[in-house]
Amino acid sequence: MPPLLRFVLVAGAVLVAVVAGITLIATEGPEVVVLSTRAPDGTMRRTRVWVAEADGAAWVEAANPERAFYSDIRRNPLVMMERDGQSRPYLAKTFGGPEGNQRIRTLLREKYGWADWWLQQMVDTSRSIAVRLDPPPSGSVAPRR
Repeated sequence: MPPLLRFVLVAGAVLVAVVAGITLIATEGPEVVVLSTRAPDGTMRRTRVWVAEADGAAWVEAANPERAFYSDIRRNPLVMMERDGQSRPYLAKTFGGPEGNQRIRTLLREKYGWADWWLQQMVDTSRSIAVRLDPPPSGSVAPRR
């Protein structure tokens, strides 16, 4: 193999490894929670998401309306969130459109900083939906694992 081709291949492999490493560090950033929703077949769907706090509630993002956990929430807004080793029920309320998108994008950008910027280079969140998580009313039954 010619030295120039070998150099290009090695440099490309190193670049791919660096980008993958930065992306892994970014996605697992300062805080990742697990949101459990009920899939259409009745099984529990566990989705790793970023979370931010505002207005006395936790907020997460469905990066686009096609996300499976967003469909689950639309069918059944009672969810479980695992955070800091504890699992608690929440009632999810979605906020779509430009206002919801701007709200969640601002919250995540403020909390996650460079990691949010990095992922914005790879993922189109122009249609993302803000999901507000509040404790459910007494007597509500949250999904079980």
